[in-house]
Order: sequence, then structure tokens, then C-alpha cells
Amino acid sequence: MIFCDTSFAAKLYVPEAETPAVVSLLEGEDEVCASELMRVELMGVFHRRLREKIWSKADFNAAVRQFSRDDIAGLWSWRPLDRPVLEAAAKCYATLPETVFLRSADCLHILTALHNRFPAIHTFDRQQAKAAPALGIKAVGV
Repeated sequence: MIFCDTSFAAKLYVPEAETPAVVSLLEGEDEVCASELMRVELMGVFHRRLREKIWSKADFNAAVRQFSRDDIAGLWSWRPLDRPVLEAAAKCYATLPETVFLRSADCLHILTALHNRFPAIHTFDRQQAKAAPALGIKAVGV
């Protein structure tokens, strides 16, 4: 069982150099967990590619359909953005060292993983990976 963020999951839908390694890793997992935030962020990734004309409308629709099929098939095990996660995320900035750059969405992914007792978060987000140890979690790529 692993926990991944949007930058990691996006490799399944946006072909990049890391895609084969991500596919291989996820195929070997019994459960792939993610924050509910990923649903919105992933749609944002798809829409950005459409907006920037990297994808056609057909490409966009195909990615949305594939994500929906994967979701219905149970590929993703969703972890909620509930009150305890949101409160912990808001409070973490009070003790976060001033040298740590942590975006709020990255904070939500990390705190969701921590709240659900994951020792690591799978990510390709360099800023999130740098910030993760300050919150007590390991960041893993492939």
C-alpha cells in the first residue's frame, strides 16, 4: 500500500519519461491511496494541457474518461480531506521552519498521508519532496 500525490498519479495519464516506472510500481501495489484533493488537481492538470493546446479536446476527454474508469475500477483508494487533516495543515505552518517552502496543496497531501499513518509520500514534486522531511514524512519517487 502506498500514498501518492497528484504529480505522481498524473504520470499515468500524461505520458512522460517516468510513466513506465510509475505504471510498473502501481501495478505491483495492492492499494494505491491518495488525498481527495488529487481528483481536483488532476482535472486541473488535464485542463491545463487543453488550455495550452498541448492536448486536443479529444485527448482531454480521453484522459478524463480513463481517470473515471480507473476510479470506478477501484485503482484509487481515497483518503478524505476531513476536519482533522485541514486543522493539522493549518496549524503546521506555526511550527514549520522559516526556511521550508511549503505550498498549501502540498501541505494537504502530506498531512493527509501523515493522518493516515503513511511513512512516505510518492511524488515528483521537488518542492514537496524537499518540505516533506520537515513534517516527518519521507518523499519517494521511483
